[in-house]
Amino acid sequence: MDFFKMLTNDPVVMFSFGGLAIVLAICAYYVYYFIKHIQDDS
Repeated sequence: MDFFKMLTNDPVVMFSFGGLAIVLAICAYYVYYFIKHIQDDS
């Protein structure tokens, strides 16, 4: 459990997970955006 405690208390890890979450959210938004516009065109 010491490893998980280190992960949750390390600010670098928290910023990394936060950055990954932002990148994945942007990717999901673009996938939704392109699929929505492709369906509107046809």
